[in-house]
Amino acid sequence: MLQGEAATSRPRLVRPFRAVATTSRGVTVWFTGLPRSGKTTLSRLVASELEALGVDGLEVLDGDVIRRTFSAGLGFSHDDRIENIRRIATHARALTEAGTVCIVAAIAPYAAARAIARATIGDYVEVYCTAPVDVCAARDTTGLYERAFAGEIDAFTGVSDPYEVPQNPDLELDTATGDPAPLARQVVDLLVELGYVRRVADELPAA
Repeated sequence: MLQGEAATSRPRLVRPFRAVATTSRGVTVWFTGLPRSGKTTLSRLVASELEALGVDGLEVLDGDVIRRTFSAGLGFSHDDRIENIRRIATHARALTEAGTVCIVAAIAPYAAARAIARATIGDYVEVYCTAPVDVCAARDTTGLYERAFAGEIDAFTGVSDPYEVPQNPDLELDTATGDPAPLARQVVDLLVELGYVRRVADELPAA
């Protein structure tokens, strides 16, 4: 057999799938849920998973950080909460239109605010992190839930201010118990299914 023929007949090794963002479509993945429901944890895990898979153009917007910077000066009245989400959505839209995978972790307690975000951004995937108030409170190391239960904090989401449960989220994740890593993989799988991320396999000739 000729050397060239032998080379072309070698078996090929297929590496595990990696993923790349589609170049024409960015997307915003918005994690919503009660305080301490796992939004930030999942957003970071999803970002890490996508980065490890080779996705470029990632941006994470954390609600607490936005409150201290981009939305500094806003309070927690109904109108201020709506304005906070509008500002995040406006920033996320710019990133999304630039082809970025933008990951947002923000409570967004009102259905009207989430509707604004979806309409503003367009390519928007809503992930609802569901966990009971008592579970969220048990995770809280800041003492905010305890103060809210004692009536010391006005307009605390889930205690003295409502959280309007999403009726039609793109994905609902039970974040009350268990390992968050499989939940993060569900988000990545959804992005693949929706066409925002595609999987490709690296094939190399066997040695």
